[in-house]
Amino acid sequence: MFAATMLIADLITHDIPTLQDSDTVEQALLWMEEFKITHLPVLHHKKLTGLVSETDLLDATNPQSKIVDNKFTYIKPQIHQSQHAFDALKIMSGLHLTLVPVLDEKDNYLGNITQKSVLDRLAGLSAVMEQGGIIELEINKNDYSLTQIASIVEGNDAKILSCYVSSLPDTTKILVTLKINRDDLSRILQTFYRYNYEVKASYHQAEYEDDLKNRFNEFIKYLNV
Repeated sequence: MFAATMLIADLITHDIPTLQDSDTVEQALLWMEEFKITHLPVLHHKKLTGLVSETDLLDATNPQSKIVDNKFTYIKPQIHQSQHAFDALKIMSGLHLTLVPVLDEKDNYLGNITQKSVLDRLAGLSAVMEQGGIIELEINKNDYSLTQIASIVEGNDAKILSCYVSSLPDTTKILVTLKINRDDLSRILQTFYRYNYEVKASYHQAEYEDDLKNRFNEFIKYLNV
């Protein structure tokens, strides 16, 4: 139950510099090192040429040469300000990017969004920082009913703060992760067991925070592969 207000337009940052094609390879590498990124957008007359990668820059024979004088293979992801943040994460993951340039409806360059800006917003919208516990359920796709799940939780005088659903690879099952506004999950878990739900894991707040940090670090490493 992530909010529908996670638009790209709300996540744009102007903190990371943009390369003009007249800038040098050395300047681009210095900025990448400073901002801990592996891609930078290149503009020509305020229009996006594409993203240049650190790998291509390091392969350049002359660090003092201009970007435009090198035959770089530019990555050209398409993301617009009216799209959802999930679209950006999909592009970052699929293309192994550390940032994505954002365009308006006329394909004019507006700025960038980064992994950190998207994941920070996801953490806020998914109630990660709220007090409570976590329950993970493994369910057949055809049996999934959020109404029934919510009824079980609310029947035990609790509320679902957030719900995230992900597909399990090579199966017909999904993993449903629930954030509940209770630290003591025993009654809720007993009810799920009584209704034959498969509970894969449950966490109290401290346990979940440690697990979340590990998963976050693994996710960042995956995006940076």
